[in-house]
Amino acid sequence: MRRVVEIPTEQLMSGQADILWPAPSNAPLESQVIKSVGQNPLHELLSSDTNIVYHIPAYQREYSWGRSHWDALFDDLLEEERGSGHFLGTIICVNRTQDAAHESVLELVDGQQRMTTLSLLLLALYKSLNMIVDELDEEQRADLVGLRKMLTLRNPTRARLRPQTQNSNSDDYLTLLREAGLDVGGPSTTYVGVRRLAKALSHFQQRLDNYVESSDEQRTACLLSFYSRVKRSILVKLEVESNADAFMLFESLNNRGLPLTPIDLIKTSILSVADRTDGTSTESAYESWSRWLDVLGDDYTDQERFFRQFYNGFKNEWNLGVKGVSVATRSNLIRTYEEILKSDLPTFLDRMDTATSAYGKIVNSTASDDSSHLSDALRDLARAQAAPSYMLVMYYLVERARWGLTDSDITDLVRFFTKFSIRRNLTNTPPTYDLDRLFIDIIETTPSGDAGAVKAHVFDRLISVSASDDEFTSQLRGPIYEENSAVTRFVLIALARSRMTRETVKDLWERVPQGGGKRVYLWTIEHVLPQGSALPSTWIADLGGVENAREIQERSAHKLGNLTLSGYNSTLSNKSFADKRDRTDNQGRPVGYKNGISLNETLARSDAWTEADIDARTEELVPQILELFTLDSPAAR
Repeated sequence: MRRVVEIPTEQLMSGQADILWPAPSNAPLESQVIKSVGQNPLHELLSSDTNIVYHIPAYQREYSWGRSHWDALFDDLLEEERGSGHFLGTIICVNRTQDAAHESVLELVDGQQRMTTLSLLLLALYKSLNMIVDELDEEQRADLVGLRKMLTLRNPTRARLRPQTQNSNSDDYLTLLREAGLDVGGPSTTYVGVRRLAKALSHFQQRLDNYVESSDEQRTACLLSFYSRVKRSILVKLEVESNADAFMLFESLNNRGLPLTPIDLIKTSILSVADRTDGTSTESAYESWSRWLDVLGDDYTDQERFFRQFYNGFKNEWNLGVKGVSVATRSNLIRTYEEILKSDLPTFLDRMDTATSAYGKIVNSTASDDSSHLSDALRDLARAQAAPSYMLVMYYLVERARWGLTDSDITDLVRFFTKFSIRRNLTNTPPTYDLDRLFIDIIETTPSGDAGAVKAHVFDRLISVSASDDEFTSQLRGPIYEENSAVTRFVLIALARSRMTRETVKDLWERVPQGGGKRVYLWTIEHVLPQGSALPSTWIADLGGVENAREIQERSAHKLGNLTLSGYNSTLSNKSFADKRDRTDNQGRPVGYKNGISLNETLARSDAWTEADIDARTEELVPQILELFTLDSPAAR
């Protein structure tokens, strides 16, 4: 049974870590995780007397520190009391040396952000000093040579730091070394200046220039003084024997790095188990992990939700259940997966491949290879804020062969989940906190039989807990936009689409580019009676004066009857009702309420817009929405 040697952070920072090593003599050597621990100034970790290089493995996330981290490091070094050595935290290494005569390779399991940043700061110093090499005396030139040796080894010239390959980190770093005059081999990269490593280097060079300009010292002395501060900064280096040992320390000793998310820690646990499992390797596990995230996408919310729903959906089906964890939540997610990974890793990896493939169809429905009807249904499911139901969709996609579920059957389920979610999101019935347990129970009680039995089971169960038509109608008649603008948008588009023909079809979910690469909806919700406090005089007059207009706004502005869709919301804005109704573009095409959308038919033929008109249109639209979002079982059809 291995144990982690706990080293309190305050003892590391106070320089007392050595009192904890070696471990107590009565502890068996094979039980000790840490092979060696040392508190070292940076110049010793990168000493010219050693041939140590620091390799960052491919499974590490790319370099992520930004301006706030760069400035914090630079400022901390400036504030260091002369000679004390600023404490920079801890790095964890695994010795991967194969030819000690050539070089000693330490794999950085933790600390790559710090070490990469420090190397870039050293490179900025090297460039600044090398530019004035002719002004340096013999001793100062020796300092420059020492700085070069902290960055590279010779024969052949090669980098001491070996960044991971993600986002061109490794190639960019080598390119930056060459641009600084250090003759290292490796491929050159284009557009290096737009990526993070080059930006960090440029930022440090600018900070050094500003530091020199504000100092009373000469440029050379100022740069060398700062170089001394960097060299004597302190790192605690923990060296362990294997990735498994390193991963055990990773969570507790991630000092001063970017916060680790549950997804980071689950990845770490998977790689740790793979490292000590016969038939698997860290590299193959990392390839699996990368494949999963490629399918799930870059959105952390989607990733984290998948890991919860994977457990909740398959905990009984695939014997994943963890004692005391009936439902995976954000707070217990790490512990849950640590327990799951104690069982059969290869089987777990295969099941994750299967589940992520299904989940990818849901979260990336625009790229789905499924039938267009299913892809359309999945897109609507996402637009309906129905993410909790993804668990059910994933489960029935994965297990579809058991009941003979076709694409058409899955489409029926997805469309039903969309209706259920729209009603639930507006009425909060059932409440959000009940959904996971509800969906788990639906999965666990799915009867044997055919596709019809499955659909009837799901539909009947959801109908039994959904808000009644009266509750749904009551919410539709109220200030729906104020209650839930996303639901409002969805039901308005659903109404408009329900009456489109092949000749009048429009994509009301279309997005168009905006500044900064952001894409926004072309069609947006338009308040006929404006919702703003600065109501134009024409509206005030039409509504019977300032006081009456204000009261009508408060009662009715956010009601369904006062809402429509417009691709020209900004041009309509606070205009009078007649101007909004009759608005045309510069080619004479109607862009107001006479734009041909069926949702605007009542507006297009109205001469004025009063509270009575808003209430009448609300009563006109509510039954239409109720019909579109009625929940019924296959048995009732």
